[in-house]
Amino acid sequence: MTAPMFEEKAAASAWFRQLRDDIVAAFEALEDSQTAGPLASAPAGRFEVTETKRQGTEGEDAGGGLMSVMRGGRVFEKVGVNVSTVYGTLGSAAQKAMAARGVPGIEADPRFWASGISLVAHMQNPHSPAVHMNTRMFWTPGAWWFGGGSDLNPCIEYAEDTAHFHATQKQYLDPHGEDLYPKLKEWADEYFYIPHRGRARGVGGVFMDDRCTGDWAADFALTQDIGRAFLPAFVPVTERRRTTPWTDADKDTQLIHRGLYAEYNLVYDRGTKFGLATGHDANAVLMSLPPMAKWT
Repeated sequence: MTAPMFEEKAAASAWFRQLRDDIVAAFEALEDSQTAGPLASAPAGRFEVTETKRQGTEGEDAGGGLMSVMRGGRVFEKVGVNVSTVYGTLGSAAQKAMAARGVPGIEADPRFWASGISLVAHMQNPHSPAVHMNTRMFWTPGAWWFGGGSDLNPCIEYAEDTAHFHATQKQYLDPHGEDLYPKLKEWADEYFYIPHRGRARGVGGVFMDDRCTGDWAADFALTQDIGRAFLPAFVPVTERRRTTPWTDADKDTQLIHRGLYAEYNLVYDRGTKFGLATGHDANAVLMSLPPMAKWT
């Protein structure tokens, strides 16, 4: 049995909330600074913030969070930055799924606590890549662990953008061990792969799950640096591409590529499955879906 870890849970939850605040401020600043390009004269986008609630298996209050969504901005067509802290008892389906992953003690005691941040950004400009990021901490009476990462999803690829995104991830991960970035990059390549399409959904990034070395502070520090890497990895790419002229053909390419993102998140994504299976706000769980997509 693991200790209740009250202080550690509070620290993790507070960190995810602070990261959310930093990202929301940075994204609204991008909207304000967009003074060129097709949508420069449009109103700058702002996040709409909604409190979310989770109901437990018997309808009891079981935590919640904030869903922050911006739609129709100058830079972002749709971006969501969600943060939550939820707890309670897993339903039977979620309990079985966790047991199948080898979570210690979950079959005997289905209590859990989870906190994290989840972000997905779909861009106005087809030359500006979509992006995903999440980090989280999970606790049960038998185990605790961290997970998450970030990955870039361009519909029109630029080698220098991919190189910058990956180099920044490596820069933040190397202090935790120079063997770590290659492992988490390979994990992302495997995790964000769409088997029925035979291809990745983007150009990868880093990803980890079930991270528990036994040193909570070290694992939390790694998780924080994955979060800290996000803005310096993504914002310069966005600033480089957000005013690039685009054609109708470019927009069509973007909408078709978004279909890949929708397919992956609805069919394979572990976070989507967990959120829906555990009774979290469905709008918050499905926030990651693009505003528009198409299939050939």
